[in-house]
Amino acid sequence: MKKVLITGAAGFLGSHLCDRFIREGYSVIGMDNLVTGSLGNIEHLFKLKEFEFYHHDVSKFVYVPGPLDYILHFASPASPIDYLRMPIQTLKVGSLGTHNLLGLARQKKSRILIASTSEVYGDPLEHPQREEYWGNVNPIGPRGVYDEAKRFQEAITMAYHHYHGLETRIARIFNIYGPRMRVEDGRALPAFFSQAIRGEDLTVFGDGSQTRSFCYVDDLVEGIYHLLLSDYHLPVNLGNPDEITLMEAATEVLQLVGNSSQIVFKPLPVDDPKTRQPDISRARSILGWEPKIGRREGFKHTLEYFKKVLK
Repeated sequence: MKKVLITGAAGFLGSHLCDRFIREGYSVIGMDNLVTGSLGNIEHLFKLKEFEFYHHDVSKFVYVPGPLDYILHFASPASPIDYLRMPIQTLKVGSLGTHNLLGLARQKKSRILIASTSEVYGDPLEHPQREEYWGNVNPIGPRGVYDEAKRFQEAITMAYHHYHGLETRIARIFNIYGPRMRVEDGRALPAFFSQAIRGEDLTVFGDGSQTRSFCYVDDLVEGIYHLLLSDYHLPVNLGNPDEITLMEAATEVLQLVGNSSQIVFKPLPVDDPKTRQPDISRARSILGWEPKIGRREGFKHTLEYFKKVLK
């Protein structure tokens, strides 16, 4: 039985990865300091002999006994509300945490996949965004703590690959959504769903013309799994190229929930990207992967989850 360490295991995406690797027959070690994660996301796994949980901050020295085949580094605050509240912790998990896990991977001779983000492109001047694009990032702006942590994470990962010959993989993840997102996550879709279910007005920042490309979590997990097992070490965009405006997303959520809430507008946050659309040509050609779940289906699954949480 192969063993995988998943950091950020109690988070939205990390918990789904734990589920997937358990289903694939792996022994899974989940690691999380629970700053933004919730044990509720993985409590169904505690009864399984194939699953262990370590309550630990990866910014500190990481020790795992025994052999380890794979490491997936997904520990990090991921929403603006979190990394603006915890800027130093965000920088530390992207730098010190990544360094610790790369060192562990080298010691164990493990393959490591790191979770990067479309935020490395900043407020892009290229559209759609290809992996070759270097980005347009404000390093000292409020979002810089997340953007630059992830850019450093990619740089040190590539350094370990070239200098130490480490087996590394880099996933640049675009906007994802689905069950287990936190109600108070701060990102657009959790806000829209929770506001609509409660009968509140939906909050759109700016004029709503900025775009996002939303990928359902099951599709993303599939892409991550294929990337980990591939032979490709350069960054790969993983996301859904179906681009819509935030105004359109808010309207679709209202129609799905079926209430008469209004859409209200607030000022656009500093350095908020105007466009987001992945070019996934690389993922299609190298991994044979592309999203399968349409937005309507994904929104329905997400609505069902938020209705249960908000009972």
